[in-house]
Amino acid sequence: MKEFITMTVYYFAIASEKFLLQEEPIEEILRERMNYYKNHCKEIDFWLVKNPGFLHLPEMSKIKNRLNTTTASIISTNPLFINWLKLRIGFVITGHFIDSQTKFL
Repeated sequence: MKEFITMTVYYFAIASEKFLLQEEPIEEILRERMNYYKNHCKEIDFWLVKNPGFLHLPEMSKIKNRLNTTTASIISTNPLFINWLKLRIGFVITGHFIDSQTKFL
């Protein structure tokens, strides 16, 4: 049995929950993106997450301190989508984190 470690890079756009879910048309933006993916036979590679757990990672302490409120985040494996969101929405913090999973084969 061999051990393999797979690494996935997740990119995010994060802001206060109030800003992202109430002040911005995020529902419409994500619905349009889902339709685009469906029309192009692509798998959904993004998620809307309230109070994401990655904020508790030690390397996220500066971001966590800057927000200091209830948060919401769009997380994706597609960095271009997150960059597009930053340009589209504006007042979000972007970044990335790596998730590693050990698999035994």
